[in-house]
Amino acid sequence: MNIKSILYVTAAGLVTLACQPQEKFPTIDMTYPESKKSDHVDSYWGESVADPYRWMEDDYADETKAWVQAQNEVTFAYLEQIPFREAIRKRLEEVWNYERISAPSKNGDFEYFYKNDGLQNQSILYRRPYEGGAEELFLDPNKLSEDGTSSLGGAAFTSDGSLFAYAVSVAGSDWRDIYVMNALTKEPLEDKVLDAKFTGIAWKGNEGFFYSTYDKPGGSKLSAFTNNHKLYYHKLGTDQSQDVLVFGDDNNPRRYVGASVTEDG
Repeated sequence: MNIKSILYVTAAGLVTLACQPQEKFPTIDMTYPESKKSDHVDSYWGESVADPYRWMEDDYADETKAWVQAQNEVTFAYLEQIPFREAIRKRLEEVWNYERISAPSKNGDFEYFYKNDGLQNQSILYRRPYEGGAEELFLDPNKLSEDGTSSLGGAAFTSDGSLFAYAVSVAGSDWRDIYVMNALTKEPLEDKVLDAKFTGIAWKGNEGFFYSTYDKPGGSKLSAFTNNHKLYYHKLGTDQSQDVLVFGDDNNPRRYVGASVTEDG
């Protein structure tokens, strides 16, 4: 369900509840945590620009973590006291709880499709023999991490369907780690590409694939500035340090680059 649908359903739920006989409930008192202001100032072309909350950009700092935790405690304490919150949750669960199946795509001797039983956080990738047969689970994104915060951020098969590369995002980050598996046996290969960003995966035969990323920034990659998107080629069986830089346009540092491979290779 996309965000527009979610907003429509949520709005409809609130309107429905608003039409019900109103029961008064006590005002919920809130005390927001203090947000410290620093004296940080940047200079841009001779102009001084104050940035008192720059310290929040260091997302791994203990001070930032403590501020986020304090904000969450206030937020959830308020939400938990809303008397009709559970009614909205139940209604949304009723609306969303139905099986969804994507259109299939043929890769090798199998057709692959995503299926969601209704309440799963992420749809699961299944396959079945193209000529007919029982379906089987191929990849469950819900099990990419123990806490369920990792998600599938892209995937690609080789043209013969024998190899499968997929990108994993952790906690919603735009940075992806790319893994490879033998699609026939579902066994993982040792190949791993870390810290790709805004990338596709374009196979060149069965030898390797193209991907895009930035130079890894210093400090926190979650908040650091990135520039000069680049295209690399990873050859299977080699370490990422040996990946070949294919293209990078220093004259247009804000442009994105990507690759696709023609059907004839």
